[in-house]
Amino acid sequence: MTTHSLAEIEAHARAALARKGLSQHADFAAPACAFLEGVAYPGLKILAEALEDPATSATLEKDLMGLDLQHVSCVFIGAEVERILKEHGRLFLRNVRHGLYLLPGSVTQNYGIGCPVDPGFPLGGERSKNPYVDKLDASTRNGVIVDDALWQSLA
Repeated sequence: MTTHSLAEIEAHARAALARKGLSQHADFAAPACAFLEGVAYPGLKILAEALEDPATSATLEKDLMGLDLQHVSCVFIGAEVERILKEHGRLFLRNVRHGLYLLPGSVTQNYGIGCPVDPGFPLGGERSKNPYVDKLDASTRNGVIVDDALWQSLA
């Protein structure tokens, strides 16, 4: 186990995406990965899983039920999901894979999402306080302990 800064985690995530030829997703996924690790969620583990997925894109269209993410990882389609949410307002998301990657945007941009990403965080409506600010501040000061085998798997 080694301690890494949030900046190191973000850079490592960017590099892992680039090595797989997926750097077009780095501006969304790498900061989300660092945020998740900073609040004690498995951002790097999810990224490693996603990088093994064969599907990295989906055609996303709003329908009567909301938005079908077609089991494509939010690591890859999260930026598009966020764009559609901003355009249409609250939507129910279904067939979600790695929905935790939507949490950072939901918190920092204050929009509700209708998928089970974090049972401890109320979905929908507006939030009066960012419940993760204290965890992020501590992670910024102290770093995040990361499993060495997981870190190496993304190298």
